[in-house]
Amino acid sequence: MPVHRPGSPRPRRAFLAGALIAVCALVPITPASAAQSPDATSSAGATANAPTTPPRGTARMGMGVAAHDGQGGLPTGTRAAQTEGVDVASYQGNVSWTTLWNSGVRWSYNKASEGTYYTNPYFSQQYTGAYGVGMIRGAYHFATPDTTTGATQANYFVDHGGGWSADGRTLPGTLDIEWNPYGDTCYGKSTSGMVSWIRDFLNQYKARTGRNAVIYTSTTWWSQCTGNYAGFSANPLWIARYASTAGTLPAGWSTYTMWQYTSSGPTVGDHDKFNGAPDRVQALAKG
Repeated sequence: MPVHRPGSPRPRRAFLAGALIAVCALVPITPASAAQSPDATSSAGATANAPTTPPRGTARMGMGVAAHDGQGGLPTGTRAAQTEGVDVASYQGNVSWTTLWNSGVRWSYNKASEGTYYTNPYFSQQYTGAYGVGMIRGAYHFATPDTTTGATQANYFVDHGGGWSADGRTLPGTLDIEWNPYGDTCYGKSTSGMVSWIRDFLNQYKARTGRNAVIYTSTTWWSQCTGNYAGFSANPLWIARYASTAGTLPAGWSTYTMWQYTSSGPTVGDHDKFNGAPDRVQALAKG
């Protein structure tokens, strides 16, 4: 049996152990599962899943159509009175125009510019490539009404590939006015402000080229951001709707000139129908 000698540390150890137990009793123990509050976890998850804003310059025709308007079905059958076309931008790179021509595509639009800060680095290959295989082609401008005026952007467009020539192979330029991929849906403008901006662009484009620009849009965006304005019927309508029919058109137009019906077609993704036979495509080109 151990013998306790005077000066042994046992009583002091007992005292320290008792003090430690008392302190621990006063400190709440947080369960591991509660180390992060549900609100904090939710907030972190929301941040991780939040959509990222694409870089300026990367917008393209129909970029927001599927997300805002949905998609379902393709045009039923093949109408002889419609002519297949495509629209392309820089993300498609060097396009195989011969493949598209052999598949029946007869016209195209190529993104030329955006705002007053971007031009398509593949524009030359895309624009001249389409022409080279026999297509009738044109250029489009992705509008950013929150950056500069409509007239300023029309000038930038014309100066960077969006002009027109009476050669029977060049379509009038297109104003691509649609869902804003960079921020507020209507670019921070009221419906009257948006109508004024569009009018400013169209008037300047016509002053520079002598042609009415084509308007590319979706019915839902047009209704929301222009108040379904009906005053631009002199401009050909290019409607965006990924479905079996073009659906209800914006106010002022009784028919469409072109219809973007899918973003997942062969070779380049974005495919379109011209509302007429190839001779009508050429008629639009001639003016």
